[in-house]
Amino acid sequence: MPVPWFLLSLALGRSPGVLSLERLVGPRDTARCSPGLSCHLWDRDVLCLPGSVQPAQGPVLVPTRLQTELVLRCRRRTDCDLCVRVTIHLAVHGHWGELAEEGQAGATAGPGLEKPQNAPLQAHVVLSFQAYPTARCVLLEVQVPAALAQPGPSVGSLVFDCFEAALGAEVRIWSYTQPRYQKELNLTQVLPDCQGLELQDSIQSCWALPWLNVSTESDHVRLLVEVSEEQRFGLSLYWSQTGPQTVILNHTDLLPCLCVQVWPLEPDSVRTSTCPFREDPRALWNLWRAAQPRLLPPDGWRLDAPCSLAAQATLCWQAPGGGLCLPLVPPLSWENITVNEAQKFPLLKGHPNLCVQVRSGEKLQLQECLWADSLGPLKDDVLLVETRDPHNRSLCALEPAGCTPLPSRAATRAARVGEHLLEDVESGQCLQLWDDDLGALWACPMDKYIHRHWALVWLGCLLLAAALFLLLLLLHKDPVKAGGRRALLLYSPDDAGFEHLVGALASALCPLPLRVAVDLWSRRELSAQGPLAWFHAQRRRTLQEGGVVVLLFSPGAVALCHEWLQDGAAQPATHGPQDAFAASLSCVLPDFLQGRAPGRYLGACFEGLLQPDAVPALFRTVPVYSLPSQLPDFLGALQGPRAPHSGRLADRVRQVTQTLQPALDNCIQPPGRGAGWDLGPGTGFE
Repeated sequence: MPVPWFLLSLALGRSPGVLSLERLVGPRDTARCSPGLSCHLWDRDVLCLPGSVQPAQGPVLVPTRLQTELVLRCRRRTDCDLCVRVTIHLAVHGHWGELAEEGQAGATAGPGLEKPQNAPLQAHVVLSFQAYPTARCVLLEVQVPAALAQPGPSVGSLVFDCFEAALGAEVRIWSYTQPRYQKELNLTQVLPDCQGLELQDSIQSCWALPWLNVSTESDHVRLLVEVSEEQRFGLSLYWSQTGPQTVILNHTDLLPCLCVQVWPLEPDSVRTSTCPFREDPRALWNLWRAAQPRLLPPDGWRLDAPCSLAAQATLCWQAPGGGLCLPLVPPLSWENITVNEAQKFPLLKGHPNLCVQVRSGEKLQLQECLWADSLGPLKDDVLLVETRDPHNRSLCALEPAGCTPLPSRAATRAARVGEHLLEDVESGQCLQLWDDDLGALWACPMDKYIHRHWALVWLGCLLLAAALFLLLLLLHKDPVKAGGRRALLLYSPDDAGFEHLVGALASALCPLPLRVAVDLWSRRELSAQGPLAWFHAQRRRTLQEGGVVVLLFSPGAVALCHEWLQDGAAQPATHGPQDAFAASLSCVLPDFLQGRAPGRYLGACFEGLLQPDAVPALFRTVPVYSLPSQLPDFLGALQGPRAPHSGRLADRVRQVTQTLQPALDNCIQPPGRGAGWDLGPGTGFE
């Protein structure tokens, strides 16, 4: 039975890591200003009427920035309320010269305006505060001496003490002058609750509150609830989402939006909430594992995810046969997306080769060809990018080396038939996928040109292959059919001995005949493309050709599978060489989770290294063979309909066994030596 991901422990004591606040004595509001300024707070609150913006005649004093600080307003040492102190920074906008020019134009100046440059600058500053259910507006008069009233970033500041607010409340603060010469300043802030500040001895509503600490340092998440011995309390785990939600929570869920709330079971009690996993790497890993792009016909899609996340998406073009998905940037750019909301493709029509890429920051997280299920497998089409301007129109073919202009003398696949492709666009034989004033995208079929230009070459190749095949039959007297079923071997490189064992099995399977693909023989391609892209391309090619994917389970492979399946909330870690097998799991795991694996996947393990019962249950939905004792059944399943008659199959079993057994004997560890993988009972490593 899996170990739960959190344990609740009850203990007594204070909560560490909290902040002490300044204490103010007395119920009266006060105001003070920086040296050189004079200020006065009106005795009563005023109406909150900002009015419209008016043009300033001459220099004016305006607020430029708001700052807040939390303090305590106390009637007695143990009877305090949380209070918000507000600092308003002021600056002078405008010049005296503007007013002087108006006076010279004919205005009659009074005695007080004969020399305005020598007069102090005065302003009425309004400070508005809202925190449900409280709303207040206070008025402060401030005066700046003429010597300081010069345009610049700041002439000083005002400090107001203070606005009382409830624990955990959201407060909104505005500041402007009367009359108003600019857009009002505003600030929104969520106040902490009892958990975030040193309030347990000062605010009475925090006295009986359970205190909560969260520790995520080990493999388990530990919640420590600090209460008195006789106190009853409630605790809940919830999703921090908006709108109606239906949530099914089990012990393996760990996501950034998983939050904890705790409160005493008393009327109108204060609740403490925390979301401790927002930056946890394991939670982010699980979130991207759970995220799934979905097609919404006719021209929409949606990224389904249990939590909100910052992501961008774009389209790319995936050619058959593997390789990188070619980006369509430009003409299509990366767009910010919102999870669980319908997005609209900028397309006229869909195509099986169009795929959605989703990234977070600069890291590619997801790639899915959404139209492949509804429109069939990838097509041998070329994508033409049309660029338009008022005087010209040009097309290029999107290829791995770049966008090849058409027509062109380049030695690329599309350039050889460039003239014909341009004719297909004009005659309407190409499918238009996207169109706007600056360009368009066209998908043009290539199969007819391949047949037309290479028919004679293929015929010559076939004749040569037939001659070689007949020669091999005569030399070896072996009626083996040409070619064979494609088989992709996936494994975890636990050590050099196991890699040698996999290589021996792959070599022994080739003469069956089988077209065996294994990363041991494709290290250069694997290094150039990266493990994820290489395994994704090999899996697609194998399944499209009716082949089979073989999972070779070892102790290391089983451990990695458990990590992917979050057995016991184990943290996915970096395993060095095992990264390649982790990448292959990301390609095959969706087929097992969605029930598409039977008939397309096989499993196998080696006797003396692992028992079939140790393989995770999810992967036992397909046959798992123990080698070499079940080698006849394994070879028959590999070859499928091409399996030879029983006499010939026995000869091949004997040949494979002779190749495999020495490598297996060298790989089995001596008695008493630890395997290094904690797989539990039944694995042969207890």
